[in-house]
Amino acid sequence: METIIMLVVMIGVFYFMLIRPENKRKKEAEQMRSSLKNGDKITTIGGIVGTVVNVKDDKFTIETSADQVRIEFAKWALSTNDTAVEAAKEEAKKAQEAKAKAVAAKKAEKAKKKEK
Repeated sequence: METIIMLVVMIGVFYFMLIRPENKRKKEAEQMRSSLKNGDKITTIGGIVGTVVNVKDDKFTIETSADQVRIEFAKWALSTNDTAVEAAKEEAKKAQEAKAKAVAAKKAEKAKKKEK
């Protein structure tokens, strides 16, 4: 009976430590690839950096330099969407600033109450 319990516990640990996080990463990558649009700055898995100029069902075309060189890639070759990453960082920064302002306002309010 103890061995069955240990086996179930090990399977549970494997699920929560290995399988579930991998599925989450796959979902995030698929969502990033499906939300690709013209004008996004991206990096491919091969390290090529460029701006998206055309998006099709399973392929996208990027412009890589000032010479307007265009290369077509399969969507699975997309590594990062730098435009989305920058937008997320900016949004997090704004949220942090708003939180800091709220904390400062609370401190100022407490200081006013102490003065009275």
